[in-house]
Amino acid sequence: MTQGKFKIVSARMRGVDAVLADTSHTFGRHTHDQFGIGVILRGAQKSMSARGIVEAEAGDVITVNPGEVHDGSPLGENGRAWQMLYFDPAAVAGAISDLTEGSAGSAEFSCPALRDPASAACFLSLFRAVTDPHGGHSEIEGRENLLRLLSRLIERRDQKPPSAPTAIGQARERIDDDPSAPLSLGELAAIGGVSEFQLVRGFSKATGLTPHAYLVQRRLQRARQMIAGGTTLADAAHACGFADQSHMTRLFIRAYGMSPGVYAAAMK
Repeated sequence: MTQGKFKIVSARMRGVDAVLADTSHTFGRHTHDQFGIGVILRGAQKSMSARGIVEAEAGDVITVNPGEVHDGSPLGENGRAWQMLYFDPAAVAGAISDLTEGSAGSAEFSCPALRDPASAACFLSLFRAVTDPHGGHSEIEGRENLLRLLSRLIERRDQKPPSAPTAIGQARERIDDDPSAPLSLGELAAIGGVSEFQLVRGFSKATGLTPHAYLVQRRLQRARQMIAGGTTLADAAHACGFADQSHMTRLFIRAYGMSPGVYAAAMK
């Protein structure tokens, strides 16, 4: 394992990130822009999800949807270990469409923690196939395991997620347009014609994060993309609106459990 007992493993499937972890790190609230599927290998953890507080122990399957606010802390003094695959929505859009007769945006994982040995075994087979450095597993095998796993975990969303109030949506769009911009709470509130208090309350209800926490997540996601593309840490920190590289590093570790330097090395 690398620093922080995290290891990003090279994946043979485009649009997929593979992670091995063994840590006692407590993750603050954060989001991913990918679908995540994993299995707890050792220990147990508690996490906040879109469906409330859940616990997962060794053998359990864990999932997270793009944009879903979640955190994670170990249960017990010895931490926990897990394997995780993160899928860009575009990488699984075709499979999800086949399974749900809809788009990736119309489907979701409905169980953040699941005791299902068959799904766990399927995931572990998929992880081996995707990360085999010798290419001993065929593309067909990996694809079959992915489809089998998604068929057990993904569900079609019968109703569209409730839309946020216009003022909240406008503030969110402003952040998404340029997360690096030095925005103020007053400016975001003025966009929708609401008070700062109304903005914070409504934004938290709609997204699970305060405007500032959401802004930080968008900056971190952009920094990850830039670092993965070869941008230096200092340049990524500046381009994404962080005060400096050390500021980005502190927030990066808090959210992802590893430093930007470790992440950059793994992406080479």
